[in-house]
Amino acid sequence: MIKGVSMFSSAGIAETYFKKAGINITTANELLPKRGNFYKYLYPETDMIVGDIRKVKKEFLDSIPNDAEFLIATPPCQGFSTLGINKHLSQMQADSRNYLIFDIIDVINAKKFNYIMIENVPRYLNMLFPYKNDFKNIEYILNDNFSKKYNIEIRILNAKDYGVPQSRPRAIIKMYKKGLKWPWPKIQKEITLREAIGNLPSLESGEDSGIKFHYAKKHNERDILCMRHTAEGCSALKNEVFYPKKKDGTRIKGFHNTYKRMKWDAPAPARTMNSGNIGSHNNVHPGRRLPDGTYSDARVLTLRELFIVSSLPPEWNIPENISDTFIRQIIGEAIPPMLAYNIVKLIGCDNNND
Repeated sequence: MIKGVSMFSSAGIAETYFKKAGINITTANELLPKRGNFYKYLYPETDMIVGDIRKVKKEFLDSIPNDAEFLIATPPCQGFSTLGINKHLSQMQADSRNYLIFDIIDVINAKKFNYIMIENVPRYLNMLFPYKNDFKNIEYILNDNFSKKYNIEIRILNAKDYGVPQSRPRAIIKMYKKGLKWPWPKIQKEITLREAIGNLPSLESGEDSGIKFHYAKKHNERDILCMRHTAEGCSALKNEVFYPKKKDGTRIKGFHNTYKRMKWDAPAPARTMNSGNIGSHNNVHPGRRLPDGTYSDARVLTLRELFIVSSLPPEWNIPENISDTFIRQIIGEAIPPMLAYNIVKLIGCDNNND
């Protein structure tokens, strides 16, 4: 078991299977108290430092054991933009959030980890950061600082190829000291929704199966009606009669993937922080055709289904009295933990057959 450190930890979802991979996170940092408290519930033995890393960095560094070998960092992407599209140079320079990569660099320099994983959305790799009187992407900055000491490898991996029944591309940066080994995981067979959640009983809006976490959110009757007349893989926006309507009866407009059912024989689409909204992107259960020609399960995924397609334990041990909205938010902002596990379990391995 090696000791590890987590920056920008949120609720710690990424770390769900880290101990199984031989990593013990001893120290973590999260900005928001509610997420930090959730983290402390899941990992009571970890020293969680709550607060802005720019203000608590000394406390955070002092809490890291000298023999810590691993760092995972997922800096928030708000405030980043590509040059010349969203902001002028002066605005980018004035946005302090754009400098968080340098806090990661500070921590790396202070503690000399053997293995480092930086994870974010794919577009993070194209974002430009203010660096040495210019703007450079993260690959350039990391190589400029660490290429003499670390192997630096960058890929975009899709969770669906690594044991997660969900299509969710993530940018993965691996850094490991020269002379050490850390291969990339092998691609696995996709897991379809039918394989992942097809055995769970159907539910309509507001129903409870009696199975832990398998209860359906209550939706308004207008949304239920249009989705009952929408087939698997289709959007209700294309319905000629039973289309999404506002309270006054006027037609709701939206993107082609809103008010849309998932497909049984494919992984789930990426689960976002708004997965509880029936009208948001790709959120509706695939459903089953009924004898009267309508379709069952006019609802979003239950929490149990969401846990499964996010590679979390179906009966995840989480605090009571946590809202449905909060749970969906922290899952939507996190890397699926089985993807993270399949990456970190290969630390120190000779090849990726382990």
